[in-house]
Amino acid sequence: MITTKGRPVAGRSYYGPRRSVAVVACLVLASTLLAGAAATGEGTGPVLRVLQMNLCNSGEAGCYTGMSVARAASALRAHPPDLVTLNEICEGDVETLGQTLADIYRGETVVWSFQPARDRRTGGPYLCQNGQPYGIGLIARLPAPAAGHAVHGGIYPTQDLDDPEERAWLCLSAAGAFLVCTTHLAYTSAAVALGQCRYLLETAIPRQRARTGYQPTLLAGDFNLGAQDLASCLPADYLRAADGRAQQIIVTSDFTARSSRTIDLDGTTDHPGLLLNLTTPAKV
Repeated sequence: MITTKGRPVAGRSYYGPRRSVAVVACLVLASTLLAGAAATGEGTGPVLRVLQMNLCNSGEAGCYTGMSVARAASALRAHPPDLVTLNEICEGDVETLGQTLADIYRGETVVWSFQPARDRRTGGPYLCQNGQPYGIGLIARLPAPAAGHAVHGGIYPTQDLDDPEERAWLCLSAAGAFLVCTTHLAYTSAAVALGQCRYLLETAIPRQRARTGYQPTLLAGDFNLGAQDLASCLPADYLRAADGRAQQIIVTSDFTARSSRTIDLDGTTDHPGLLLNLTTPAKV
């Protein structure tokens, strides 16, 4: 079950029409860009700042500190992004951080959505130790004038049968602007993670293209794949930034990468934040 909330002008809740959305296409960023140097290209529109974070906030894993959400909120204030993709969070975390970004961009339209992982043992949402559903989330500052948005997500058909947590994907489409997706692939098996990656790119994405048409697209998350496996999943013309571990930000080639950096989250989680600045196509 996807939950979606947000704050538009005057602080009212905003809900867009729901329909399936997912498209991705990208290419590998040079190592100088991953070190923070600028890269230029054809994009002529405004800058779009994308921040990926894995907050390890289920309460189960050894990386849990109970402080990562507060540190993530500080990162949003220090480096205000337009899009935030979140992995390993509880349902309330995406609302907390969504409200944080809405306060930064007061008077603008900020929306957020959550997709729980599924618990094979119960058939319901996988739960954090605090009892909330556990999964992935998206936060988006919509370009003005906001023309509506739609969200869709699901559970991968390929899963590790020895792991009760069934992994998910989530996408948000801003009408006339962009499509952003996040996912957290299986960590227990590279073969399963690769199957999930291929499902997203080879099945979910083509189906969506047939329904909604093309939008400049971003995909960010914790892929749990090595460079060779990831390269076998992605088409050759894809652009991506990485944190040197498992996190990736992947974008269609109509975006132009300007700079990339990691954000220190001070040991509150086992991953840094990954921030990518893009120049958008002129129409975005």
